[in-house]
Amino acid sequence: MDDATDDTALFTIEGHTGVITLNRPRALNALTHPMVLRIAGALAAWEREPAVTQVLLRGAGERGLCAGGDIRAIHHDAKTGGNASIGFWRDEYRLNARIAAYPKPYVALMDGIVMGGGVGLSAHGAVRVVTERSRVAMPETGIGFVPDVGGTHLLARAPGRLGTHLALTGAAVGAADALLCGLADHFVPADLLPELTADLAGAPAARVLPRYAGHTPPPGELAAHRAWIDHCYAAETVEEIVERLLAVGEPAAKESAETILAKSPTSLKVTLEAVRRARELGTLERVLEQEFRVSSHMLRAPDLVEGIRAQVVDKDRTPRWRPATLGEVDRAEVTRHFDAPAEGQEPIFPTAGPRA
Repeated sequence: MDDATDDTALFTIEGHTGVITLNRPRALNALTHPMVLRIAGALAAWEREPAVTQVLLRGAGERGLCAGGDIRAIHHDAKTGGNASIGFWRDEYRLNARIAAYPKPYVALMDGIVMGGGVGLSAHGAVRVVTERSRVAMPETGIGFVPDVGGTHLLARAPGRLGTHLALTGAAVGAADALLCGLADHFVPADLLPELTADLAGAPAARVLPRYAGHTPPPGELAAHRAWIDHCYAAETVEEIVERLLAVGEPAAKESAETILAKSPTSLKVTLEAVRRARELGTLERVLEQEFRVSSHMLRAPDLVEGIRAQVVDKDRTPRWRPATLGEVDRAEVTRHFDAPAEGQEPIFPTAGPRA
């Protein structure tokens, strides 16, 4: 299960709790393929171990649980025409499904930054704890990608059109809004996390959490904006959504429109389609299969390489999207992303493939 030479993820048993610590604090605990495999191995071992009655996920350092996947590695893979990312996503998405179906309580401490792959490791768990420092987001449209790791499944189930708003803008939300959107279950002040962790070593989460979760999170923002969010994001296309946002007369809506227009036009249109299809697919496994197909196609698209270059590699924040405008994105190009993966890219869950 464990490679003693690899300390990017640490596995300990404290009392009756199996503890996973993501241990790349200088990289905001960004997730690598070896980390995914080792976490999956630990969960498999602890599932068979009677002495382990629950699992706790946390991140090293104080900046966040996990900022997502190692997108520099994905950038190199996409730029060189490699296939390593395909294997990474397959194993990562399988891990997301394992977490969602885990037979023992899986407690995720979503403290600090929790984005992309970090959401996949935490928000599918049975017990999800946020703090006043939490910033939860699926920001993929800003790098020419799409929400994955079951993110479209989670966002499709958010109240009203809140999930569509978060998917297109990539906006990060705090504790109150994460609770509102169904991305978390409990608020616990950050300074109580060490005590909470210690108590979980000696008692079940169901007994421990009520002693900590009676606090009120700082006020959120989304509830006050529900009227214009639900109206604007119900529009049929991304172009119409932007038009409504600009016409509604709310400064926050105008800001959202400007944010959307800075993202990859192709990613925006594929993301809107993905969230809407996810509502109809039902199970997480079926949505992950859809995300796998979309991710596999996005790996070969120019916007992923360009988006990561602009945001992470060169950091000039001026991506040159192709095509450059929403109107230039062909409908057939959007639907192509939902086609089956190429030959040799077998489904993640053979029994959960696309509907006939």
